[in-house]
Amino acid sequence: MATMQIDAALPRTGAAERPVWRVWRAIRSNKKAATGAVILLLFVVWSVIPGQIAHENPLAFAYGRSLGPSATHLLGTTASGQDIFAQLIWGARETLIIAFVSGVLSTLLSMIMGIGAAYLGGWWDHGLNLITDILLVIPTFPLLIVIIAYYPNSSLIPLVGVLVVTGYSYGARQLRAEALSLRSRDFLEAARVRGERRLYIIFVEMIPSMTSLIMAVFLGTASYNVIAAASLQWIGFGDPNSQSWGTMLYWAQTGEALQTGQYLWAIGPGVCIALLSAAFALLNYAFDEIGNPALQRVSRRRSRYAAPWRTRAQRVR
Repeated sequence: MATMQIDAALPRTGAAERPVWRVWRAIRSNKKAATGAVILLLFVVWSVIPGQIAHENPLAFAYGRSLGPSATHLLGTTASGQDIFAQLIWGARETLIIAFVSGVLSTLLSMIMGIGAAYLGGWWDHGLNLITDILLVIPTFPLLIVIIAYYPNSSLIPLVGVLVVTGYSYGARQLRAEALSLRSRDFLEAARVRGERRLYIIFVEMIPSMTSLIMAVFLGTASYNVIAAASLQWIGFGDPNSQSWGTMLYWAQTGEALQTGQYLWAIGPGVCIALLSAAFALLNYAFDEIGNPALQRVSRRRSRYAAPWRTRAQRVR
């Protein structure tokens, strides 16, 4: 009877410990992570339905030049007669594409170079780790400028490719360290004894146990790539005809927005880039809480003492 009761309770425990529910619970219980999720969701909605939010054509030179904010143009117009609010809304799409595509590809490359090298060991580990160490030593942003300089007025694909190649190394080092600590665990030894293949052990046994760290690597890489891509576009290493927040900064600088008092033209995309990067950074708190038992204990301790403290404060009032 006791065995039947334990077995009946197992599905509920397993469901509660699924990675998706653990992530949702961590985001919901962490105010910083919840704030980051709301900000990111807002930008995703912008990028999905920009035409429903901003009805003006962001590329049309159809309005008065250097107009101030008004009911027709909420943020005014550029020195060329384009609507700044429409450019800001439509620019979210390309910026998010850069963030997510480069973040996912960089994370996959980090997994190959980090987890694969750590598990395979031997010459594989030495060779792949040598490449990662070289990229870690070289300053990343100057390297980005040197590589992207060979693609003048580069489109989205070369820009994402350069970000992926130069931005995976830090995540690969983190994943390699974690994989080295897991390589001698009992569940991996059991899989080897069963005769499982290496690919099965890596993808089915190791990677699921590193979900929180992999997501943290993705969020950190995406946050960095947003700033790096915008910086490259701002200094002219990008397609000036594309619609993104980085190209808005480029044209604001070219049109001397700050010198002529058109502050919203330059401040708008800068604030959006900062908020998007902050959203990725705030979401990292949730995955840190999942992967770090010490942070989980601190979070539980804070929630345990929060209610009595509020009660005493209310009694003082």
